[in-house]
Amino acid sequence: MSTERKENKMGVMPVKKLIVTMSLPMMVSMLVQALYNVVDSIYVARLSESALTAVTLAFPLQNLMIALGSGTGVGINALLSRSLGAKRFERSDAAANTGLLLTFLNAVLFLFIGLFAADAFIRTQTDVSEIIGHGSTYLRIVTCFSVGIFFQMTFERLLQSTGLTVYSMISQAAGAIINIILDPILIFGMFGLPAFGVAGAAYATIAGQIIAAVLGLIMNLKFNKEIHFSFAKILHPQPEIVGRIYAVGVPSILMMSIGSVMTYLMNRILIAFSTTATAVFGVYFKLQSFFFMPVFGLNNGLIPVLAYNYGARSKPRIDEALKFSVMVAALIMCTGTLIMNLFPSQLLGFFNASEDMLAIGVPALHIISVHFPIAAVCIVLGSVFQAFSQSIYSLIISIGRQLVILIPAAWLLAQSGNVNNVWWCFLIAESASLMLSVIFFRKIYREHVMTL
Repeated sequence: MSTERKENKMGVMPVKKLIVTMSLPMMVSMLVQALYNVVDSIYVARLSESALTAVTLAFPLQNLMIALGSGTGVGINALLSRSLGAKRFERSDAAANTGLLLTFLNAVLFLFIGLFAADAFIRTQTDVSEIIGHGSTYLRIVTCFSVGIFFQMTFERLLQSTGLTVYSMISQAAGAIINIILDPILIFGMFGLPAFGVAGAAYATIAGQIIAAVLGLIMNLKFNKEIHFSFAKILHPQPEIVGRIYAVGVPSILMMSIGSVMTYLMNRILIAFSTTATAVFGVYFKLQSFFFMPVFGLNNGLIPVLAYNYGARSKPRIDEALKFSVMVAALIMCTGTLIMNLFPSQLLGFFNASEDMLAIGVPALHIISVHFPIAAVCIVLGSVFQAFSQSIYSLIISIGRQLVILIPAAWLLAQSGNVNNVWWCFLIAESASLMLSVIFFRKIYREHVMTL
């Protein structure tokens, strides 16, 4: 019966149209995701600058959670799409079912981290009691109830892997909208509910994630005909499939986890200047997501297209997909650089910025955004490493950019005593990342694409 499945659209649809139809829903959903991240911080900033700083200090561990879920999803996505392209349907089903078990285990891990490590993690970054209280409360809630975000990411990846990106968009957007609606209600207390403060932002976040996960499950069961779920396969995973998932997933997890280490160390460097400098760094991360998230959405749509056509041995489709995606990503990021330079005060004003925050934040947005177009090219080239199960190259680039270059550069620039100088570390690191990306891309292209 499985051999009767019809040719997937990733092998026959015109490439530009395919990239748009695969990526646009995810780009839109990630824009909504970026919006709710920003709205979350806007409401928290209205409580106090200390509350905003606390959420910023919680971000590295929160990002580590996202890294584990997303990296596992990348491994599932690559194996599943490649198996579909090669018409190995039993293998694609095994990837999906094994992925669900791994997702559950991820949630259990972060339940224990939230219970026993949240407070200690915040205390390593500050000794201000108000910030510690806000940060540990927020972090404990989002980690202990991480089951929502882990299953949300996995179900969305399964939809993306088979080309059903519209349903993935619906799931993610619904979760984000629920979060946006609940934020003011739970933070400030509305409709008879008590004001939970920073905890309210965390409760709104996990509520949106759980609802998105439930929607993702429903849509996979109802619409994803290329995947067959089985409790027997979930409870009895094949070790070889687990290995294949994490052969791609672990480098991706480590790559994103390095981002957590980077933000943690940047928080430590910046808080030596002031808590306001750390708050500015947090605000920047929220704002830049409006431009990075759509490019990551493009990347997520591109990976299954590349993986499928690699399995189907179609070099012309791979080439066209890459050229078109680089152009789109560069256009998005150039727009981001322009907006950051033209409207920095207005953007910071959304976060109830004080005069001190504006004095630090305006130069920060000007300087950091210069590296956006370079990052666009690096992200698209990185999709090749993931799609062709060569994520080790992405890991090497990430380590080089964020730990070997960026953090030492930030520390050295901080010795000048001028916080404005620190922001140049992003351009320095991204330039090094581009050189490495081009070198590795040319190697992978010669070995894997030219031979098709």
